[in-house]
Amino acid sequence: MEGEEKMKSEKEKMLSGEVFKVNGSTLVVERGHARRLVQSFNELGEDQPAKSRALIRELFGHVGNGCEVHPHFRCDYGYNIEVGDDFFANYDCVMLDVSPIRIGDHCLLGPRVQLYTINHPLDPRLRRNGAYGQSFDITLGNDVWVGGGSIICPGVTLGDNVVVGAGSVVTKSFGDNVIIAGNPARIIKKNSYRE
Repeated sequence: MEGEEKMKSEKEKMLSGEVFKVNGSTLVVERGHARRLVQSFNELGEDQPAKSRALIRELFGHVGNGCEVHPHFRCDYGYNIEVGDDFFANYDCVMLDVSPIRIGDHCLLGPRVQLYTINHPLDPRLRRNGAYGQSFDITLGNDVWVGGGSIICPGVTLGDNVVVGAGSVVTKSFGDNVIIAGNPARIIKKNSYRE
């Protein structure tokens, strides 16, 4: 009828940054598909690199040239992950890609790096049983190196040539050419390297 708005699906709400029901039927199916691909990837280990690369290409939304991901890897959907050329993720990385995770060229993720786009409401009634979520994109520029054990929180953007010290918790965005570290991460010095 005229004047009536179409109801958004839970997936549409998720992708637009609105509060959404985590267990919407389409989302459950899509997470299940991604988990099967991730399980297959992790079971391959490092003995069959061509098959591993093929599974990552099937899982991720975009993969540039020269992508290498070590097992064990975890993600929610896969299709929300875009990586540029010459990407490397070391062992045990987690990318909770409820919103898009965009990673530029020549980026390195150390072991056990975690990128979380998902957040949950402050209202405890909406958090019970993980019923509702809200997500915010993560973007890493070109030539970013995230040290082992670091956590990148929802909504963070890091500019080009950023180095994140091992074990950091990055709760806000930073521009180009900085070295950040700590919990919460802060600028510890400028990264003056130039080609």
